[in-house]
Amino acid sequence: QVQLVESGGGSVQSGGSLRLSCAVFGYISSGYSAGWFRQVPEKKREAVAAIRGDRTTTYADSVKGRFTISQDNAKNTLYLEMNMLKSEDTAMYYCAADPRWWLSGREGDEYKYWGQGTQVTVSS
Repeated sequence: QVQLVESGGGSVQSGGSLRLSCAVFGYISSGYSAGWFRQVPEKKREAVAAIRGDRTTTYADSVKGRFTISQDNAKNTLYLEMNMLKSEDTAMYYCAADPRWWLSGREGDEYKYWGQGTQVTVSS
C-alpha cells in the first residue's frame, strides 16, 4: 500500500522561504512521476511543479524561478523548495505520485496517489 506524507508547511512572511517534503511509503514503480499541487478554497486545484521519471521538471509560470522540485531516491522523498514567497502562494499544498513515468502535471494528468496536504500561509 502506497502512502504519501507531506511536511514542512507553515506560516512565513512575504519574501521568505519554506521547504516542503513528501515521504513516499510503499512501492510505486521503478521510475514514477511525482508532483506538487496547491488549492485554495473555492478554486480549482493548480499544478505547481512536476518531475517525470526521466527527471524532467516542469513548473507553473507563477512559480518559475522561485520554486524548485527535487527527488531523493535514496530517501524516497520528494521536495519543493519555495523561495521569494508571495501572499498569492498561500494554499494547501499536496504531493502526488503515479506509476506512469511520463506524467508532467499537465491538464488531464491524473495522479494515482495523493498525500493529505500541508498548509502554507504567506503574510504580506
